Formats: sequence, structure tokens, C-alpha cells
Amino acid sequence: MAAVEATAPGPAAAPPARSRAPRRRRLTPSGRRERNAALRFISPWIVGFLVFTAWPILYSAYLSLTDYDVINDPTFVGLENYREMAQDPKVALSLWNTLVYTVLQVPLYTVLALGLSILLNQAGRSAGFFRTAFFIPKMTPPVAVGVLLLLLFNGQYGVVNEVLSWFGIQGPSWTTDQDWIKPGLVLISLWTVGSAVIILLAALRNVPQDLYDAARVDGAGFWRRTGTVTVPMISGAIFFVVVVNTIAGFQMFTEAYAAYFGAGNSTYRNDAALFYVIYLFQEGFQELHMGYASALAWLLFVVIMLVTLVQLLVSRRLVYYEGEQR
Repeated sequence: MAAVEATAPGPAAAPPARSRAPRRRRLTPSGRRERNAALRFISPWIVGFLVFTAWPILYSAYLSLTDYDVINDPTFVGLENYREMAQDPKVALSLWNTLVYTVLQVPLYTVLALGLSILLNQAGRSAGFFRTAFFIPKMTPPVAVGVLLLLLFNGQYGVVNEVLSWFGIQGPSWTTDQDWIKPGLVLISLWTVGSAVIILLAALRNVPQDLYDAARVDGAGFWRRTGTVTVPMISGAIFFVVVVNTIAGFQMFTEAYAAYFGAGNSTYRNDAALFYVIYLFQEGFQELHMGYASALAWLLFVVIMLVTLVQLLVSRRLVYYEGEQR
């Protein structure tokens, strides 16, 4: 039999030491003074945000669950407004009009802004003049742009159709034809492309010239340099322009309302111009269905948030930021 040696038990293992949470550093008197001074400086913004942004957002969420006509007190109805939205044909129509407008406007607006910024980047000393010339139309009030739409795109005596007739092209009825109302609004939106041109031009000025020199040595032409150097290096600015204009497209209101739904303007009424925010405005401020309008506003918020989230996810593969590890 093999001898079994009994080993004496060793000393009990010590329990693991508890990790102490880092002590919170106490502010010195000068640190507290700096903190209090900073809070005093930003307190106007905090108060303004709470009163004019946070509170209206929260209150509109409550109103979306009520039947409220502005005159009488709100009556709680639960999800009735949202159920009504699902059966309202004008909600689907206005969402579709808004989606079609945004899909047409954003790519065209971005490509035009990119092309103008590339040309402006090569303008030399005259770049300052053209920057101002491109940006001035942005200062035009949106209501005036809506009136300008009716003047330029009138099917009978509009300037656009007159120019097309010089080339033997018969222009469409931009302001009355269902199929051409949204393209006309897309084209008039290019009036304010100057703001995006300035943003992209600033990004172009930061592209290292060495990259262009290396591309020229490799024999790359203008279009190859644009696709392999220019666009990737300013993709962050392009992405910003796309996101901002997508949100603006979903909020399209003033130009279309001034042209087709303004006071006393019944000649050019057309459901093809009924955008989502216009329908929201009609329900809230014309029909005084403020509870229903609040529900419409929250649906728009969810749609914009989801679209922006998709754009952010896609941007991880397409957008390059200098210094980012890939």
C-alpha cells in the first residue's frame, strides 16, 4: 500500500482587499468661484432652453394625448390622435410628398454645391467676390422665394419657360401640373445653395496640396483627382450638408405655403404641394386641432430621428475624418 502523506493545512488565505472608490476632489475656493461664474454666464441660455425649448417639447407630448382646440381646456384622449393619424389619408399623402421632395432635392443640392465650391476654389483673387455673390440669395426671405417661384415657373409667361422656348422646348405647367410641382420647388430651392458652397469651400481649403501633387505625378486627371482626393478628404463636410438639408427637406414649409396655400391664393392650390409641415400647420392653426397637430409633430420628430440615425450608421463606412484610425 502506498503511503499517503497528510499535509498540514496552511494559513487561511486573506480576503481580497476591497477596491476603494476614488475620492471626489473637493473644489478649492478659487475653483468654486470659477464654477459659479461659469454658471452665471450660461444661466440666460439655461433659462431660455428650459422655457422656450424643453418645456414646449414636453407640453406638446402631453397635448398629443389630448383633444385641444386652444380655446377650451385639453381633454385627455390617450392614443386616439395616433390612431386617427393611421387612418388619415392626408398624413400618407403629405409624408409621400415630403419624401419625394427630399429625395430629389438633397442629392441635386449637394452636387451643385460641391461643383460650385470646386470652381470657386480655383477662382484665385476673385473668390471673395463670388463667395459674396453666392451667399447673398440665402438672405432672401423664404416668402419672397415662394413668390419668385410663381413668377419664374409660371406655365404661360414665366421666365423659365421663356428661356426654354429659345431652344425649341415647350416648358411644362410647373405650378399647376401635379407631376411638375415638386420638381419646380426643388429647382427654386437651389436659390439658396450659397450657404453649402461656403461650407464646402472652407473644407476644400484644408485639403493638403501634396495629395493633389502626388495624384498628378501618378497621371490622375481632374475627375480622377476629384473622386480619389477631393471628395474623400471633404466627406465630413459633405455629410454635414446632406444631414442638414435632409432635415430641412422634411421640414419644407414656407416656400410651398407662400406659393400654393397663402391667404387669398386659391388659384394654385394642389395636393402635390401639400407637405407634411403644411398639413400640420393647417390642423393646428387653421382647424384648431392642436392635440392632433402635436401628434403629427411627434411623428415627424420620430421620422427625422430615424432617417438621421440611418445616415449616421452609413457615414461610418463612407466618411473620412483626418487622424481617425481605420
